[in-house]
Amino acid sequence: MHSGSPLEKTPLGKNAGRQALERACAALGGIILDKDRQIALALACLLARGHLLIEDLPGLGKTTLAQALAKVLGLSYRRIQFTSDLLPADIVGVSVFRRDSGKFEFQPGPIFAQLILADEVNRATPKAQSALLEAMEEHQVSVDGDTRTLPVPFFVVATQNPADQIGTFPLPESQLDRFLMRLALGYPNAENERELITGEDRRSMLESVTPEMTPEILTTLQQDAAKMHMSEHLVDYIQALVRQTRESPDIEIGLSPRGAQALAAAARAHAFVERHSGVFPDDVQAVFTAVAGHRLKPAGNTSFRSPAEMCQHVLDSVAIP
Repeated sequence: MHSGSPLEKTPLGKNAGRQALERACAALGGIILDKDRQIALALACLLARGHLLIEDLPGLGKTTLAQALAKVLGLSYRRIQFTSDLLPADIVGVSVFRRDSGKFEFQPGPIFAQLILADEVNRATPKAQSALLEAMEEHQVSVDGDTRTLPVPFFVVATQNPADQIGTFPLPESQLDRFLMRLALGYPNAENERELITGEDRRSMLESVTPEMTPEILTTLQQDAAKMHMSEHLVDYIQALVRQTRESPDIEIGLSPRGAQALAAAARAHAFVERHSGVFPDDVQAVFTAVAGHRLKPAGNTSFRSPAEMCQHVLDSVAIP
């Protein structure tokens, strides 16, 4: 299998976009320690024009990763703290009557930014959660009968606490499907945790981070990632994996056609981040759990204890081309 950090495979040459991606990856790795795989997946998610869900315990760097992505990639950034009393208007905005003009004037909500951090999204009620749906899917919002386009690029990073914690409202399947990937950061190793304890505060480091690219360069990289070559054999492999999720007795609900499209887009973007000449089976395997884990529903009698185990079972059940 191909291995290594996301940007250490082949020379970048004079390609400005590639060089910017290399610098961005290095900058992110200096802030989020010991998480090269998660950083590569987060960048692949963005390059595939998807949205990212990070699910983990509090204090493991979920918010820091979102802030670092915005700073390093040169994107406008807004944070929305999801709470039980959050209203849809608090997200998309509201029309305010102006006495001097005698007209209503729209006041944009925090959703009108290029990178949105939806922090602790499962602490809000389903009504507030649903306000994200149109924005994430259509890149636009409707307020008072008017449709308003969101900035380009538009990327939502949502964090959520484990569902067994107090005061959480599980995301419905329809909203989970809006996220291209779901990741967990996990605990750092002992060496990097010691650096976190004794070194500079990560929030202070974020203040000194300079953008390594522009939204225009990022948009070009997204277009280039979508053009990564995928052979017929790779398409067969993706279809075989999808079919296995639908036919396995351990899985009640398998991947939908949209899930299959998401898997292909994520694999292309991962191959681009890894600087492969085309999409390899390794790329599909690298993104499979992040793309499929939150879309699969285990059967009631399954022995798998986690989505990762279930996804690994699917990968092990399908021959590699």
